[in-house]
Amino acid sequence: MAPVLRTVLPPRLGAGFRWLVASSWSTNLGDGISAAAGPLLIASLTDDPFQISLAALLGWAPPLVCGLYAGVLSDRHDRRLIVLAANVVRMAVLAVLIGALGTGHLSVTLVLTGLGLLGVAEVFADNTTGTLLPMLVARDDLALANGRLQAGFITLNQLAGPPLGAALFAAGRVWPLVAEVVLLAAGTLLVSRVRLPAHGRERGSTGLLREVVDGVRWTIRHPAVRTLCLTILIFNLAFGAAWSVLVLYANDRLGLGAVGFGLITTVQAVGGMLGTGGYGWLTARVSLGNLMRIGLIIETLTHLVLAVTTSPWVAMPTFFLFGAHAFVWGTTSTTVRQRAVPQQLQGRVSAVNTICVYGGLVVGSALGGVLASHYGVAAPFWVAFGLSAFFLILLWPQMKHIAHDD
Repeated sequence: MAPVLRTVLPPRLGAGFRWLVASSWSTNLGDGISAAAGPLLIASLTDDPFQISLAALLGWAPPLVCGLYAGVLSDRHDRRLIVLAANVVRMAVLAVLIGALGTGHLSVTLVLTGLGLLGVAEVFADNTTGTLLPMLVARDDLALANGRLQAGFITLNQLAGPPLGAALFAAGRVWPLVAEVVLLAAGTLLVSRVRLPAHGRERGSTGLLREVVDGVRWTIRHPAVRTLCLTILIFNLAFGAAWSVLVLYANDRLGLGAVGFGLITTVQAVGGMLGTGGYGWLTARVSLGNLMRIGLIIETLTHLVLAVTTSPWVAMPTFFLFGAHAFVWGTTSTTVRQRAVPQQLQGRVSAVNTICVYGGLVVGSALGGVLASHYGVAAPFWVAFGLSAFFLILLWPQMKHIAHDD
C-alpha cells in the first residue's frame, strides 16, 4: 500500500498537498452525488419545465455573478479559512434541506433557494481552493499535482458520483443530502490540516472595485494569460453550442435514446481516466505548448466528426478521445495559468478565467439552441467546427508563448 501511495502522491509534493488532494477528492464525490440528486429532487416536487430549468440556471449563474468578488476575497484574506467557511455554509444549507424534507415542509422554492446558496458557496470554495496548490507545490511539480487533483474530479465527480447519487435518491430522497454533508465534513476536516505560507500580498486594501480592476487589467496586459483566457472563451463558446443539443443529437442523429445518452457521459469519463493515467507520461515527452496545440486540434476535429457521422460506432470512440483531451487540456491550462500568475493575484485571475469558461458556455448554449431550431441538430456542430478551426489557425503561433516553452 505504501509504494502505491508514494507513486500516486510522491513525498516531494509534501504533506500539505496530500491533505489538499484528500479534501478535494472527498468534496468532489459529494458534488458528483449532488449533480444527480439536485435535478431529481426538483423533478420529484414539480413537473413544470420552467422551474426545473431554473435549477440548471442556478448552477451556471453564481460563477458569473460572484466570481470576481470571490477572487478578490481569496487574494485579501486567509485562503484556508475561506474554504472552511464556504464548506460550513454548504453544510448548513444542506442541513436545512434535510430538516425540511424530514418534517414534510420541503418546497420547490426552498430547494431552488438552497441550490442557489450552494452554488454561491461553491464559487468561493472552488476559486479559493484553486489558489492553494501553487502555495504548496514547486513550480516544476504543478503539472503532476494538477493531474492528481483532476484525476479525482474525473473519477469521483463525473464517473462515480452521479450514479451513486441516483442510487441513493432511489433509496430515499434524504440520503444523497446526508451523504454530501458527510463528505463535505470530511473534506473540511482534511483541508483544515493544510498549513499555508504567507500570501505575499501587500497590506492595505485599495477597495473592492480597484482590486477587481487590477486583476482584470493584469490579465489583459499579460500576453500569455490573455491569450489563454481568450482561447478558453472561444472554444467553450463552440463547445457550448454543440453540447447544448447533445441529448437531441444522441437521440435524433445517433438513435441512441436515453440510455445511450447517459452512455456518452460514461464514455467521456472513461476517456478522462485514460488521460489521467497517461498524463505524467505525456508531460515527460511532450511540451505543454505542443500538448495545447494537439488538444485544440482534437477538439476541432471532434466537432467535424460529430457533424458528419450518424453512426454510434464512430461517435463513441470520438467521445472517448474527447474525454481524454478534456482532462489533458484542463490540467495543462490550469498549470500554465498557475505558473504565470503572481501569488497575490491568483484568486482574481482565476476568477477572470472562470468567467471566460462559463461566459463561453452560456452564450454558446443559446447559440446552439437557435441553430438547431432553424437548421437541424447537426448545425451547431458545423458552426463549432468552423469557429474552432478559425481560432486554431489564428492562435497557433501563440501556443508556444502561452505555455512558456520559449
